[in-house]
Order: sequence, then C-alpha cells, then structure tokens
Amino acid sequence: MKFAFSLKNKLKIAFLLFCIMCCTLLIRFLEDKSLEKINESFISMYNDRLVPATDLYFIAENLYYKNEILQGILLGDTVVQLSTGIAKMNKHNRKIDSVIKKYELTLLVKQEKSFLNELKKALVFQQKVESGILNAVGIEGKGIYESMGKNAANQTLAKLSALIKIQSNVGKELIKDSEVFVSGTKVYSTLQVILAIVIGIMIVAIVSASNAVKIQSDKFNLN
Repeated sequence: MKFAFSLKNKLKIAFLLFCIMCCTLLIRFLEDKSLEKINESFISMYNDRLVPATDLYFIAENLYYKNEILQGILLGDTVVQLSTGIAKMNKHNRKIDSVIKKYELTLLVKQEKSFLNELKKALVFQQKVESGILNAVGIEGKGIYESMGKNAANQTLAKLSALIKIQSNVGKELIKDSEVFVSGTKVYSTLQVILAIVIGIMIVAIVSASNAVKIQSDKFNLN
C-alpha cells in the first residue's frame, strides 16, 4: 500500500515535470521566433527602407543636375554645348531609370506601388517635355520651358517627395512591429524565470519530503 502511494506521487511529480519541460520548450520556440522576426524587421529596415530612401534622394539629385543642364542649354548659343548637354541629360536619365529598376526589386507596400507608378509616369512626361525643349531650343524652347518644363519638373519632384514620405511611414511601422516582438521576448523570458522558480520549489519540496520519510523510517526502525 505504501509502495503504491509512493509510486502514485512519483508519477504525479514526473507528469508535472514533463508538463513544465514542454512549456519551457514551447516558450523557447516562441522566443526564437520573436528573435527571428526582430532580425527580419531590421534587415527589411535596411534593405527595403534605408537603401531605397537613399536611392530616392539620388533621383532628386539627378533631377536637379538635369534642370541645371537644361537651363544652361537654353542660355547657350553653340551647337557643341547643345550636343554635350543632351549627352549629359541622357546620362542622368539612365541613372534615374537604373535606380527605379533597383527600387522596384525591394519590398513595396500597396501605397508605395501606386506612388511609384505615378512617379514613373511623371518622369516619362518630363523627359518628353525636355525632348521638345531641346528640339526647339532658342526662344521657342524657352517658351516651352516656361509654360510646361518647370511645371513638369515640379510635378516629378512632388511625386518623388510623396514616395519618400511613404518610406518614412513604413519604416515607423517596422519599428512598431519590432517593439511588439521585443515585448513578447521579455514576456517569454519572464515565464522562463517563473518556471525555473517553480522547478526549484518542487526540488526543495521533494528533498524535504524525502528527508521527512527517512526520519519517520528511522524512528520506526528504532522502535
């Protein structure tokens, strides 16, 4: 009878320890997942936000240089300056196209895709206007620049600015997600500490119970 009672208690303790072990493994698994998500968020922050944002500013820089070249051509009188200016503008256009293609390969949210399409349309329109200005040159070219060229350039910059702002907003969302995952990791760590304390209490209780049984057994033998 005493053996059966002892066996029953041992089975209960073994089952409880098994449950605690399973909980510990589950918590560890969830903690690893959280750390993985945090790592993914930081990688995405760099690859899909920081680098593309720098590229977008690079587009703005090229647009600025193109405008300077165009104004220089309109103020110049020689064919040599015109041909050189056109070559330089084409070079900047290729750089912009290259950056746009690179940007399209990054992770884009729905709003980003929409604004990117708007920017691409604005760039195509601006290049058409610039071609018209360069083909006309002289007084006619200056007239096209004043009536359409400036507005086309401003529209492109406005679309680019909107896309840059979206980059910032999406970056903030990624930071919020990371904060959630960090909070989850803290919770898992706290649960692990609690389980460790529970295991410690159980070990002390088992040792105390064993000592009590041993003392009672010794007293019984003495009697």
